Amino acid sequence: MKIAFSANARPEAQQALAGLRKRYGQTPEAEADIIVALGGDGHMLETLRQRLADRKPVYGMHRGTIGFLMNEYRPEGLEERLAKAQAVRIRPLVAQFETVRGTGVTERAFNEVSLFRQTAQSAKLRILVDGAERMAELLCDGVMVATPAGSTAYNFSAHGPILPINARLLALTPVSAFRPRRWRGALLPHSAHVRIEALESEHRAVSAACDNFETRDVRAVDIREDAEAELTLLFDPGHALDERILREQFNV
Repeated sequence: MKIAFSANARPEAQQALAGLRKRYGQTPEAEADIIVALGGDGHMLETLRQRLADRKPVYGMHRGTIGFLMNEYRPEGLEERLAKAQAVRIRPLVAQFETVRGTGVTERAFNEVSLFRQTAQSAKLRILVDGAERMAELLCDGVMVATPAGSTAYNFSAHGPILPINARLLALTPVSAFRPRRWRGALLPHSAHVRIEALESEHRAVSAACDNFETRDVRAVDIREDAEAELTLLFDPGHALDERILREQFNV
């Protein structure tokens, strides 16, 4: 089994990287069968972005701050763990942004695409789903579209629903909705095309984030699932993402 290791800059991740390379060797990523990522969820998201070009499976080990997408760190028996690992297929969102300057930006997100107010004024947003206007005006701090894999991240903190990893759904979740005050969001089919427009964007500036990549002064964004960019995450038996998502709903 040919393994390529990567790690974030944290000392514990770099120390683990050196030890694992000494024990198992280091294969160039282009020749590797599996990528082992050492760090937290941020490093995992960065590693997944890099895998869009080659679709190699990724196995994470937790050496960072948050490790929901990672397995437990243990240096011994890695090859046996990889051979027994369970595969989870995930699909990113692709977002096409238009800024107030007319610039076009395209990014992908494995957790969520979020829009936020950029100033002290609330954001005023219009939401369309598959071309039909569903909300003419939403005043809020922000709104996001989350994947099942990302539903336990910022989406859950914003009181959005947790989605089973194999659910063919997306979560549309507001952040501090002011008007309509009681709107809690919506569940959408995974095939939905969501368009969010920033109204009065010259006075109510809005920024957007695809996971940890930010675009400022956004006028509109079109969001959909990228079905052609399916990637594979590997988890130890009993530690698979579907089980962890289920546990999260029972606070276990």
